[in-house]
Amino acid sequence: MQNLNTTVKVVFIFLVLILFGTDSMAQGCVAIRQMSCGSAAGLDHNNELFTRNQGKFQVNLGYRYFRSFRHFRGSHEETERVANSTEVINLSHNLDLGLSYLATKRLTLSVGLPIIYNDRSSLYEHYGNSITANPTQARFHTYSQGIGDMRISGSYWLINPDSMPSGNIAIGLGVKLPTGNPGAIDDFHKLVDGAEVISERPVDQSIQLGDGGVGFSVEVQGYKAIANATTIYYNGFYLINPREVNDVARIPGATPNENTGYFSVADQFALRTGVSQGLNGIAKGFSVMLGGRAEGIPSSDLIGGSKGFRRPGYVVSIEPGIAYMNRGTSIMLNVPFALYRNRIKSYADKLDETGKAHGDAAFADYLISLSLGHWF
Repeated sequence: MQNLNTTVKVVFIFLVLILFGTDSMAQGCVAIRQMSCGSAAGLDHNNELFTRNQGKFQVNLGYRYFRSFRHFRGSHEETERVANSTEVINLSHNLDLGLSYLATKRLTLSVGLPIIYNDRSSLYEHYGNSITANPTQARFHTYSQGIGDMRISGSYWLINPDSMPSGNIAIGLGVKLPTGNPGAIDDFHKLVDGAEVISERPVDQSIQLGDGGVGFSVEVQGYKAIANATTIYYNGFYLINPREVNDVARIPGATPNENTGYFSVADQFALRTGVSQGLNGIAKGFSVMLGGRAEGIPSSDLIGGSKGFRRPGYVVSIEPGIAYMNRGTSIMLNVPFALYRNRIKSYADKLDETGKAHGDAAFADYLISLSLGHWF
């Protein structure tokens, strides 16, 4: 029983870290923002740990990096973009700060705030992709940096941890606050009669720091032990953004297009499941996991309108990881690799009577995520 308790402790501290603040999962031009799956302390169901940590705080620190550059229209990859060096490249560095409070053995309250640095380079947003418009094929960069949207959430275990169940399920509710700037601006370069003209305007939606709306999240997460050192985990998350568009005009000074002139405040979703294996017989305190995840942005929202500019789509990934826990400190590294990417039609695309309109988006091959957690 002691070995089982230790293994489960490692498994679920590990899951705490991969599930807390997984969400600028913005893995490219599909702007999946960083806020999904957020219950921290409550994921550890070991009763001794609940008793010891009840009334305490857990500090969480996460770092994520990705580089998106592969263009998809639907599920078809437009390989010519990379071959012709006209691809859009997004580099994203996210530092996520989190604090959780174990109010009771079943209730955890959490707050998370991302600090973001984005670098986007392209041809088409500046001189253009063609040789005629851009003879030297010049590539320019735009940037955004600052805090993202804050999320405050709570999670509650449906089964009392005192019963020491082999499985449990938690439900969570949260609110997303528009603390991130949805209208970050930078310099854009144009050639006019052979002379360069530089103007300031909002950077692309995919590297904006926030979406400008108050959102509400619903999630469910749980586990089931299937052997002494093996556990199945699962998690589902949906962010409801009732606001249709924010106040940021994509092209300042121009008459905004009715459907795409402003940035959309879009819903988003994430699903994860997998198996975690404790390694106490080989390496005490370590566990490994292998799972799958799907995350994305729908073309239409559950509540409110769906106008505005958005690049809806989703990515399905295989997600290996490794974790280590010692006393109250946990360290976790996971690297999901994309298996399937699909830039689905947007609300504006669907309005095209010819049926031919279908925008593209760039996706990453993989995401690197490193997380640290500590009780105090």
